[in-house]
Amino acid sequence: MNPKALEAEYIYQRFKEILTPHKVQLFSDVASERTRHLCVVLEDIFQEHNASAIIRTCDCLGIQDIYTIEERNRYVLQKKIALGAGRWVNLTRFSKKNEARKDCLTYLKRAGYALVVTSPHANAYTPETLPMDKPVALFFGTEREGLHPETIAQADYALKIPMVGFTESLNLSVSVAVILSALRARLVQSELSWKITPEEQTCLKIDWSKKILNGGSALEMSFRKDYFEKEL
Repeated sequence: MNPKALEAEYIYQRFKEILTPHKVQLFSDVASERTRHLCVVLEDIFQEHNASAIIRTCDCLGIQDIYTIEERNRYVLQKKIALGAGRWVNLTRFSKKNEARKDCLTYLKRAGYALVVTSPHANAYTPETLPMDKPVALFFGTEREGLHPETIAQADYALKIPMVGFTESLNLSVSVAVILSALRARLVQSELSWKITPEEQTCLKIDWSKKILNGGSALEMSFRKDYFEKEL
């Protein structure tokens, strides 16, 4: 085990002394199902209901990372709808004026993600046929305007949900849920290494512990200090 992993393991062991057995087991169960093989990118979402429902869906389906492009609209959560999901999912905002979109696209490309844009009109892959041999970043835009042309131009793939009714599209949060559910099911049935590593799981459990315990950040600092003093 590398030094950082040893440090993280020590810190979480200290947190486990404070957490209830139920919470320790719950953290273990949930972390073991988390993935970064899929992530969600939301571009200029302005409807708080959709924003909140999406982060809740990501938590329920084990999607750890959400990224937001905030060129025009800030991503805002409604606590009653999100039901605390914001504590469990990592939210990374890109909001630098006139640079947010570019910064997000560059970051995800460097992280090794295939960029996938969603459009009801695209002659595109479906959730059942989308290539998933490498990690996938799913981009969603507003219901009215969709994704920015620059985002679409940078995409590796386009994705659609087949429609057979009179209306042409689903509600945004429903679309996210349908796509993520189908893609996660494919991951579970695949031979891909789609789960986060044990070290990443430990780091997540530390982060979750900090968020539910009073003075959690101070406790972490104290545990880190104890660890380094122990190592001297």
